[in-house]
Amino acid sequence: MALKEGWTGRVFEDFQVGDVYEHPLGRTVTEADNIWFSCITMNTNPIHFDGEYSSRTRFGKRLVNSCFTLALVTGQSVVDLTQNGVANLAWDEVRLPNPLFEGDTVYSKSEVLETRPSKSRPTVGIVRVRTTGMNQHGATVIEFTRTFMVYRRGHVPSARPSP
Repeated sequence: MALKEGWTGRVFEDFQVGDVYEHPLGRTVTEADNIWFSCITMNTNPIHFDGEYSSRTRFGKRLVNSCFTLALVTGQSVVDLTQNGVANLAWDEVRLPNPLFEGDTVYSKSEVLETRPSKSRPTVGIVRVRTTGMNQHGATVIEFTRTFMVYRRGHVPSARPSP
């Protein structure tokens, strides 16, 4: 039986300006996700965890914590963008044009805006992308640019110990 190597992620040389990655996994946000994230991050705005309070707001129900939305959509992009990432350098231009609610399903995609070799680290490159998260109806719930360092080909550390 032949050993088949699984997906190991992209390296710097694989990114081209204009490429768009539709990230493969959608994620339905649960009540527990929203309340847990709000409480663990000490976000005390009751719109995220108090159903009675939230029912009297313009939304009429609990609103998903926007930092959760940012973390979720960033996480959805890892398989395509930063599986071989070294570090995130920046999140910029974060926009939340439509609300996200418990029970909504989020899908995301990213477009490569810029690539350049690192000036100080020859084993990595720097990539900037625009990532968009949409709900199940196609409405954009978040959009941001992210800049990250990613290993160059031949420099990704081994994830497994040598036999």
